[in-house]
Amino acid sequence: MKKLIKYSESIYQALHQSMERDPSVYLMGLGVPDPKGIFGSTLKLDQIFGADRVMDMPTSENGMTGVAIGSAILGMKPVVTHQRADFFILALDQLINNAAKWHYMFDGKMTVPVVFRLLIGRGWGQGPQHSQNIGATLAHYPGIKVVAPSTPSDVKGLLQSAINDPNPVVVLEHRWLYNNVGTVDTDYFEIPLGKANVIRQGADVTIVTYSYGVVEAMKAANSLELEGISCEIVDLRSLKPLDIPTVSESLRKTKRLITFDLDWKSISISSEILSSIYEMGDHDLKAKPVRITLPDSYVPTSWHLANKYYPTSLDIVQHVKKMFNLELSDKEKYVDLLKPLDIPDKEFSGPF
Repeated sequence: MKKLIKYSESIYQALHQSMERDPSVYLMGLGVPDPKGIFGSTLKLDQIFGADRVMDMPTSENGMTGVAIGSAILGMKPVVTHQRADFFILALDQLINNAAKWHYMFDGKMTVPVVFRLLIGRGWGQGPQHSQNIGATLAHYPGIKVVAPSTPSDVKGLLQSAINDPNPVVVLEHRWLYNNVGTVDTDYFEIPLGKANVIRQGADVTIVTYSYGVVEAMKAANSLELEGISCEIVDLRSLKPLDIPTVSESLRKTKRLITFDLDWKSISISSEILSSIYEMGDHDLKAKPVRITLPDSYVPTSWHLANKYYPTSLDIVQHVKKMFNLELSDKEKYVDLLKPLDIPDKEFSGPF
């Protein structure tokens, strides 16, 4: 049966159903058993499955990540939540030097089935230390898989696949997606890791993005459709493995490429896409590819500066219309600086 539910409710279903199916699955993280249950995604699971399978943890990111990895090596399937991806940087030693390398160092005979839910995004002037997206950083290392779902259905299917994967998987969840609603199969299902999804068919330009970027890309595509420009949107879903064949197939049709990345430009997911497409060398592009990313600087705290920092659907519209040598309207020339881009839609609610 399919039902309209929120992104956060879909995560809850994935965790609940995975724990029902497999007693080796357990949850750990700051705020996991709290009354708000991380935007409702873990709400009251401690009451259902008990405190030995749903537990809080001290603010010792590296230490507790080591505990999770150790339990995974011994046959458990931990799902560890970090409410800010920034703080997970403290645990990279455990992730990279232990979890990611274990399978390789033991000739493929040992596995580490651990999942890390990392919350990314922005809002309310959180600034340089609370707003980072470290997806490209994590995707750089062999032995780690990274997914970044944009829809309620995708987050459920990908999270359930991640829990059953023998390798460490990082699931990036953008805070601004938690209240988004979509149709989700209420039964257990999995979506294969490493497979992109063409969520909008088009003929004139390919927009490649992921996570919250899909929301902005859809806004841009709807606007450009009024101008007679047909946009195809490729939702990567997985940053590692990266599904270049799906991007390539789309690009052979449209001959124009925009990447809308939620990360810095240098050495980014966008960079990898462009270099991979260039290496193929058989797409006969009609325009130069464009990377729309965050600038190579840290996130400002002031929303006045944030309006200069965050790209939006208007940036996509601007670049696409330039590809077609079309005039920009006054609205398209300038971002509305009176609206703070560091504040989510009014429907969004939550402490972080």
